[in-house]
Parts: sequence; structure tokens; C-alpha cells
Amino acid sequence: MSIEATLIAPPQLAALQAAEPVVVIDTRDADTFAAGHIPGAVNLREVFTFLATSTPEGLKELKATFADALGKAGLSGVETAVFYEDAMNSGYGQSCRGYYLLTWLGYPKVKVLNGGFSAWKAAGLPVSTEAATPTPATFPSLPTADVMLTQADVKAALGTGTVLLDVRDVDEWIGESSSPYGKDFAPRKGRLPGAKWIEWYRFMKPSPTGPVFKTPDEVKAECATAGIAPDDTVYLYCFKGARASNTFLALKQAGFADVRMYFGSWNEWSRDPSLPIETGLPMAAPANKPQLAMAA
Repeated sequence: MSIEATLIAPPQLAALQAAEPVVVIDTRDADTFAAGHIPGAVNLREVFTFLATSTPEGLKELKATFADALGKAGLSGVETAVFYEDAMNSGYGQSCRGYYLLTWLGYPKVKVLNGGFSAWKAAGLPVSTEAATPTPATFPSLPTADVMLTQADVKAALGTGTVLLDVRDVDEWIGESSSPYGKDFAPRKGRLPGAKWIEWYRFMKPSPTGPVFKTPDEVKAECATAGIAPDDTVYLYCFKGARASNTFLALKQAGFADVRMYFGSWNEWSRDPSLPIETGLPMAAPANKPQLAMAA
């Protein structure tokens, strides 16, 4: 599947549902889901809420948890999985977290509804309040993709040519808050030493139906502002792998070939006091001032 085909517009999703087996997965909370959702959608909030560690035990639990949950949602390997959230700028990248997890698990058909439920409604497509009753399936056991980083991988990358890209909100980047869940949710505030920063919102833009992903060239332009090129090795992180999943999808669809994510992210890194962090305002890079040629 080409990465460009990962993002799907509401009318395309409606047509796909009519043409082939599709499992639509709503990542919002249960009350919001109950108030109205895409007809036939299955509610799976754990796509957003599950906190993972990158130890062998943690990754084994992550794989088992989602193989079970996604199998119960009806994914056997034949169906196309389509994740959505309310709007691309309000759910911390939760639908993209589903895309990332299925990419890691090797699932062959994964899409994200570009614009989310708000775009679906804006397109005048039907909304349901009836809970779906999915037919449970056996989730396929497939080789995992090389997109998951461990804490040890990230530690080994410190001080190398690998780009560590922090996509958290600005208060987390400058060390005023430890997480989106409260300033002191995690034990330490700060960032990975040497990390670059592009706030995850910057990979999206307004549209008549709400925020959508920027085009590949626009994504490349955003990365260029932080000195990141498509041929760089990029290690992403945020707090728990949701916002970084949004960026993972943005970079992959823009042609960045070597992109991986530290899924444990700041939630895991900050809890080990032996691991280095940077705090305070980042130092500005020295400006390269052009030399003015003297007129003859």
C-alpha cells in the first residue's frame, strides 16, 4: 500500500465501505461515540489511552493487547482498517496512533480519515447512534515493521547524526509542563538532549471542513525550518506516541524514508532519573549572516 493512499477523505471512505470489507474504528471516548458516530464504527478508546513501555515485556504486552482488541473489532487481515478522531487538531493524533500501531504490527490495509468526524459531518454524510456489533476475527500474526524504538535505541542515538524530533506542545518543549495531562503528571520536565522541535500542529492546515494534513511539499517545508531533510534518519517522540504518530504519518506521506518512533516517549524517559534531559529555554543556534559585497 502506498503511503499516499493512507489518508482518506470522507466521500472516499463512504465509497470504500460500499465496495469492500472495512472496519471503521472510532478512537474517541465512549460518551462522545454514543452521541453520534460513523455508521458501523467500532469504539476502541484504548488506541489513545494505552500507556506503553519499550521494555521487551512492555512491547509484548502492547502487541498482545492490540492483537486481541483489533481482532475483536473484526480485523482478520482481509478488511481495511480506517481510524478516525473528532478533528485532526483536537484528539492529540489519536487516530494516527492507531495507524502507527497497525503499521508496527504489519497489518496490510490501514487508513486514517483526513479531517476526522468533523469532516465527515461537514460532508453531509450519515451519523448513527447505534452501537455496532462486530464479528470477532483472529488478528493476523505478522512480522512487525521496523518503526518501533526502545529507550536503549534513543539513548544510543544521543549525540549522533540521528535527528531526534520532539513534536510536543510548546509548554512541554520548554520544560514548563511534563505532559498534556498536567504539569507534574510525569516526574521530570524537559526534553531529550539535542532534540529538534516542530510542534505537531504545524503538519496540518485549515480547510473548509476543519484541519487536514498538509501536502507532502508543505510538510517538507515545515521540516526544513528545523533543518530536517527527507533523507535524514528521524526518531520521533512526544508524551505517549499519539502526537508523534500524527507526525509519523505526515513525514511518511511526504516521502521521509527512515522514520521511527519512540512510542514510550516522555512518559517513559522522564521516569528514569539516570537518563539525561535538557531543561530551560533552548539555546538559539548562531545565525549565519551573509556578507554584503562592496559595490565597485
